[in-house]
Amino acid sequence: MIEKVNPSHPDKLADRIAGAIVDLAYAMEPDPRIAVEVLIGHGQCHVIMESSVRLDPRPITGIIHRIGGNVLADVRLVPQDVNLARNQEFGLRCGDNGIFKGVPLTQEQKTLSGIARKIYAEYPSDGKYILDGDRLIICQSGASTEALRAEYPHAEINPLGDWTGGTDVDTGATNRKLGSDMADSVTGGGLHGKDLSKADVSVNIYAFLKAQRTGRPVQLSCAIGDSEIDGVPYSEIVDEAREYVRSVGGFEKLAEWGLY
Repeated sequence: MIEKVNPSHPDKLADRIAGAIVDLAYAMEPDPRIAVEVLIGHGQCHVIMESSVRLDPRPITGIIHRIGGNVLADVRLVPQDVNLARNQEFGLRCGDNGIFKGVPLTQEQKTLSGIARKIYAEYPSDGKYILDGDRLIICQSGASTEALRAEYPHAEINPLGDWTGGTDVDTGATNRKLGSDMADSVTGGGLHGKDLSKADVSVNIYAFLKAQRTGRPVQLSCAIGDSEIDGVPYSEIVDEAREYVRSVGGFEKLAEWGLY
């Protein structure tokens, strides 16, 4: 059983805005420290971020309008806490406490991801999809229900009829759709709106990729300041995560669909 939401779901809009701001920080410095939280809905978008990078609010407002549409942008930027900043003074070390899990994807999860991407390619508006054994539920705004039924005759499509999606009818917040992003690999930490020194980003990606390679679940824990996790230097874990993010097109692109 698995749920996927598409990149136009309000929660994904929030993730994408956060990811694009992290991309902006990386365009300014090779290893910025940044954490971004976004709340969007009903004509407003609130962004709070802590960063080591001195960011200009104007391109951030541009990101908000490009992804979130015609909303009132409220941006709050504060410097990173001085004690957290000292954690990285003598080499790259784990940026947070946490527990992490990587689980091999099931065929059901891969199948639903494919269905979601195919529908979104035709209907790029708010949508949510569930696959539970033989039960397929498709909720897609801005879609022809009859056209979808013709392609997916055994699915439950828009059970209450046509609907209006987006941030005019619903709010979105960063890291609220982790099941959609990580499948069974979900633990407490979210992927989006953070730089690669944060374990929520790098160790989550490392554990997920290791599980796909080995075909076995992976469980890890770390303390802030750790220089090694799973017998691997933390710098190497960050490098693997950096290459993965680069391969998908950056943090905003990672935020569109998550890890699969």
